[in-house]
Amino acid sequence: IWLASMSSNLGGLIQGVGAAWMMASISTSENMVALVQASNTGPIMLLSLVAGAIADSFDRRRVMIASQLFMITVSALLTLCAFLGLITPWILLAFTFLIGCGTALNNPSWQASVGDIVPRADLPAAVSLNSMGFNITRSVGPAIGGMIVAFAGAAAAFAANTVSYFAIVYALLRWKPDYPKNPLPREQLGQAIWAGLRYVSMSPNLGKVLFRGFVFGLTATAILSLLPIVARDQLAGKEMNVGRFYLEQRNYTGAVNRFREVIIKYQTTRHVEEALMRLTEAYMALGITNEAQTAAAVLGHNFPDSPWYKDAYVLLESGGLQPRENRGSYISR
Repeated sequence: IWLASMSSNLGGLIQGVGAAWMMASISTSENMVALVQASNTGPIMLLSLVAGAIADSFDRRRVMIASQLFMITVSALLTLCAFLGLITPWILLAFTFLIGCGTALNNPSWQASVGDIVPRADLPAAVSLNSMGFNITRSVGPAIGGMIVAFAGAAAAFAANTVSYFAIVYALLRWKPDYPKNPLPREQLGQAIWAGLRYVSMSPNLGKVLFRGFVFGLTATAILSLLPIVARDQLAGKEMNVGRFYLEQRNYTGAVNRFREVIIKYQTTRHVEEALMRLTEAYMALGITNEAQTAAAVLGHNFPDSPWYKDAYVLLESGGLQPRENRGSYISR
C-alpha cells in the first residue's frame, strides 16, 4: 500500500507540472497560470473539514476507493481532451479543480488509515515512513514531470497520472481491514466538524502547528504557482541570446531558426516582440523581403505601441518597403 501510495502521489505531481506548463503555453495571463495551483490546492483547504468528518464517520477504505476511482475518471477525461486538442484555460482549471476535490476527499482517510494498517506500537514509524514517501515523491516528481512534458508533452503527463492511480486502487481492493464494531450511532457531519474545530481550539500545540503549516503553504504555493512563467521566459530568453549571437556573426539562417522557435513555442512570453523585430532584420539581410514584411506586420498588429515595431517599421522603410502580412507564412499562424 505504501508503494502504491507513492505511485499515486508521484502521478499527481507529474500531472501538476503538466497542467501548469500547459496553462503557460495556452494563456498569456499570469493570473490564469497561478490559478492552476489554486484550483489544485483550493479544494483541499475548502473540503478538508468535511473530508475529515467523512473519514471518521464512514468506511475509510471505501472512501479512498471512491475518491481514487473519481480521480481516475477525471484524469482520463483530461488526458483525452489534451490529446484531442480540446483544452482551453477554463476547461483545464475545471479538471484540476475536480482532481483537487478527489485529493481533498482521499487524504484524511488515507492518513487516518495508517493506524488501521500497522499495529499501534509501529504507528510512529509508519507515520514517519508515510512522510518520507511523500517527501521523496515531492523531490523527484516535478523533475520527472518536467522530463515527460519536455519529451512527450503535457498530455503524456496527464496519461502518466491516470495510470498511477491503478496501483493504489488495486492495493485498496486487496486490503481487507478488520474494523472494530462501534455500538454508538454515526455522528452527523455537522456535529463531527464542530467537534474537530472545538478540539483544535482547546489544543494550543495543534493550533501552532496548523498556523505554521498555513503560513508555509501560503508562501510556498505562491512561488510554485508562478514558476512555469519564470521557466517559460528563461527558455525563450535562451533562444533569444543564441539568436542575437548568430545575428551579430551574420549567420542569418541560424538566427532565423532561433527567433522562429520563440514565436512558435514561446509566443506568450515577453520576448516575442523582439523576436519578430529580429526576424524582420534577419530576413531583410537575407533578401527575403516578404517574410520581413510579414514579421513587421504581425508585430504591428499585436503590439502597435511597441518600440520594437517602430524599429522594424524604420528598417523596412529604409529599404522602400512597408509592413504587409503574407497569410501563408508561418509567422501569421
